[in-house]
Amino acid sequence: MIPDNISAAQAAYLASRRFHKIKICFYRILILLVFIGLWEMGARLGWIDDFIFSSPSKLLSCFYHMTIENALFFHIGITLFETLASFFLVMAGSLLITILLWYSKSLTETLDPYLVVLNSLPKSALAPLLIVWLGANYKTIILTGVSVAIFGTILNLYIGFSEVDREKLKLIRTLGGSKNQALFKVILPANRANLIGLMKSNIGLCLVGVIIGEFIASKCGLGYLIIYGSQVFTCVHKQI
Repeated sequence: MIPDNISAAQAAYLASRRFHKIKICFYRILILLVFIGLWEMGARLGWIDDFIFSSPSKLLSCFYHMTIENALFFHIGITLFETLASFFLVMAGSLLITILLWYSKSLTETLDPYLVVLNSLPKSALAPLLIVWLGANYKTIILTGVSVAIFGTILNLYIGFSEVDREKLKLIRTLGGSKNQALFKVILPANRANLIGLMKSNIGLCLVGVIIGEFIASKCGLGYLIIYGSQVFTCVHKQI
């Protein structure tokens, strides 16, 4: 709805913005439909091997049968729970540790090389060790998801904290403000966009970590389904 108390130029601008959003949405849907149509046509006409690449119609049929058997949503729910748990632990733990590092420069200088090394570790190699140490259970899979994202998040958050305008912090100190006030009035508000960006990337990283954990030791979840499907595919392919 366009308000009545705006000028013609403003109304035209709002209408153009609304048209732009509709156009972008249309293009997105069109690209998806064209891709699905070409995929289905390629499978039916033999342009691609439908045994290897499958087709949208076969995927819909598989989705329907797994839904009737009540298998798909159970596995999706398990993976979703583990991913969300990992995500919230990553964000809460990273923010808390970064605040502690910001409060203590000595602690930052001490832990910085360890954080860099831990962030550079290949997480796919770390997952089997976690499972050997802690056992094959959902807690270990959640921890695997956490390990993928937490160290990089801490480093990125601390860089954001360090790059806040020093003049604003100096003003807080000049006016007699405490370090807590500097944190809540300047540091955290200045890093709001950084936090949102990290949340967007971390939800995907946590999902990757959870899937890696489910690959190695799980009897449920999307990672388990992927491994099960690959084993069935290998057996059928050998028979063919």
